[in-house]
Amino acid sequence: MDHHGQEGHDVFKDSLLRYLGYSNEVGEAFRPLVHHRFVTGSYGLAGAYVLADTADKVNLALNDERVPKVARNQYAIEKGLDTLIWQGLASVVIPGACINRVVWAAGKLPLPPRAKSVVPTAIGLASIPLIIYPIDLLVHECLDRSSRPVLRKMTRAKYPSDAGYGTSK
Repeated sequence: MDHHGQEGHDVFKDSLLRYLGYSNEVGEAFRPLVHHRFVTGSYGLAGAYVLADTADKVNLALNDERVPKVARNQYAIEKGLDTLIWQGLASVVIPGACINRVVWAAGKLPLPPRAKSVVPTAIGLASIPLIIYPIDLLVHECLDRSSRPVLRKMTRAKYPSDAGYGTSK
């Protein structure tokens, strides 16, 4: 059993806390209606979520009894960097850029003046659920082919034959 209370339960993915990772998309959707500080703050909230999830994964790796004690620091580095990269791309950078461009494009529609801000915001908000899953899949695929093999090679080079090393994902 892990520290989240039940085996396999990840508080950062399986609870309402997950929605903090979407705060920057909401901020981007509201960009036409709010002060830029609101949008910046939404990125701060999403960034805090990413850092908290990263710290959680490092802590779990440091305490993973399936990994030999001598290899846990390297394993924690691997898990922490993987989480930081994945969350940074899948929760902040890519969806933020997508919603920003959707709202920008919607703002170019020939709309009456009163709808010029509200319609792009509504379209941006409606787009959020449509982009999440494809972005997650894209980031997984890209990391599986780029940073993950490099991280594994770097962090497991010293202890490549240890039984059970890296069996958790």
